[in-house]
Amino acid sequence: MGETAKLVGIRELIRRWAERDAAAPALLAPGGYRLSYGDLLEAVDGFAVRLRASGLSPGARIGMVLPDGPDAAVGFLAAASFGTAAPLNPAYREAEFIFYLEDLKAETVVASQEDHRAAEWMRAAAGLGLPVIPPAFDGLEAGEGSVPAGGDDVALLLHTSGTTGRPKAAPLSHRNLMCSAARIAETLRLEPGDRCLGIMPLFHIHGLAAGLLASLHAGASLICPPGFRAPEFFGWLDELEPTWYTAAPAMHQAILARVRDHGERTRGGRLRFVRSSSAALPVAVLSELEGVFGVPVLEAYGMTEASHQMACNPLPPAQRKAGTVGLPAGPELAVLDAEGRSVAQGETGEICIRGESVFSGYLDRPEVNAQAFVSGWFRTGDLGYFDADGYLTICGRLKEMINRGGEKIAPREIDEVLLEYPGVAQAVAFSVPDARLGEEIAAAVVCSPGVTLGERALRKWVADRLAAFKAPKRIVFLEDIPKGATGKIQRLQLAKQLGLDGLEDEDLQRAGRRETTETAAASPAGEAGLALMRRLWMEVLHCDPGEAGVGFVEAGGDSVTATQLAARIWEESGVEVPVWDLLERSTMRGMASALAEASEESGSEDRE
Repeated sequence: MGETAKLVGIRELIRRWAERDAAAPALLAPGGYRLSYGDLLEAVDGFAVRLRASGLSPGARIGMVLPDGPDAAVGFLAAASFGTAAPLNPAYREAEFIFYLEDLKAETVVASQEDHRAAEWMRAAAGLGLPVIPPAFDGLEAGEGSVPAGGDDVALLLHTSGTTGRPKAAPLSHRNLMCSAARIAETLRLEPGDRCLGIMPLFHIHGLAAGLLASLHAGASLICPPGFRAPEFFGWLDELEPTWYTAAPAMHQAILARVRDHGERTRGGRLRFVRSSSAALPVAVLSELEGVFGVPVLEAYGMTEASHQMACNPLPPAQRKAGTVGLPAGPELAVLDAEGRSVAQGETGEICIRGESVFSGYLDRPEVNAQAFVSGWFRTGDLGYFDADGYLTICGRLKEMINRGGEKIAPREIDEVLLEYPGVAQAVAFSVPDARLGEEIAAAVVCSPGVTLGERALRKWVADRLAAFKAPKRIVFLEDIPKGATGKIQRLQLAKQLGLDGLEDEDLQRAGRRETTETAAASPAGEAGLALMRRLWMEVLHCDPGEAGVGFVEAGGDSVTATQLAARIWEESGVEVPVWDLLERSTMRGMASALAEASEESGSEDRE
């Protein structure tokens, strides 16, 4: 850690390795892309000149909407070295972009108009009067740029969702990020010869800190594929020979679903370990990953406010404990009671952190910060305990935030959108268990007197206004929403109060529905729909999907192939099934149910 203190900023980190070996690879990508440390330094400095020439001053807040790939990595490094980078999820809708850009007080947007989702952010930027700078990093002349940002200057602004209210912006300084990168590199024993396959998105702290910055800190390489694509994962292993990869549990499960197609190709490569973070990794998944790849799997624990990593299971020969998130491997970590006192070993309390990698507070939220920090400790809201060997187990959380496969979602954001629908009197979003993602989104809705609403229409309403993954998987219609003894709605208890806390996925599909498709699924028409869906899957994905329970994405699908599937359904049946509905239903049987519902509704007036 001693040398880390000398690295005052991200550009300084890149410069250090460029001077040691300018030709060493910094960024790689499928198809032969290679950017050396020397070229990376020139690109960062050259883009700083372009930012200054556009009228920006050092320290400017720069919104970034870039699809995953090398440009997202270079863009972040350049923006953070000049001012403050604020990467946003390209899947957001216009209203979300407007909120985030306004909340960040962004002065410009670095974005690609080539992305198929560009219309959403373009309307948002135009409405806010923000200039747009394309991510062109080739052929730039470094020239005389500004003094690079560093130290306690804010390098990164990421929104994180708390227990209530709208998402909050967490500013992370260069010092925060450099300390975190150093600890991750140390924990993973990264060296210049290492290559990380970066399948985590680069608008997420997991991808930025563990994938990108930890690799650069070690003088190693990051492989930047065009997003996570499970069918191409094993091809990337063969082509680019990574020594490790880090991902959220849902990604690991999608990879395992493809293993049967690759057999012995999973062994014999350069992989020396696999890392998992952003959500709880089921022990069975960890064991299967280790069996498939023949390397240790390290579960880690991180959060945006800590610049990612807080704890991690160690590499051999040290002991790895499945079901725990390992040993402290970042900031100082303690388990405290409600009064801020340390609890005894084995006793559950709130996990709290402090140290150089921990941020100093949310942007423009003094009232939230007053509650979030106690005697210098940041309260994570997570509950856990240390065992006799110092390994941390997380056993719950105080926060109401929904963790859907690593995507952190503020339920109140969904509440507000549902309440905008005519005829909705009350709406509360909450989490329910999900075997694949850990948690899924459900919502309880009370209709206005005399109004009858449909689940499908409300889900589409949310999907049209927020990112599709924020649409509730199930909506339960109630006469009244259960409340606690004080008369307040207890969001964290709703799944239990409604009997949805221990249900399997098939049961969740039936819970709360006023009308179900059980009869249709069992009918000849339902079986015909399933047969049609199987045939169309095979035509679109060019493979046998096997069992009906396999997910569309796990079978190799994405938004593009889902669009193709919707078109083929229309051609074959004359029924229009929305793409978002196909992706949400996920399995062949679920999609067949969507087809049955759409078929029943077609040709009749929508009463909703």
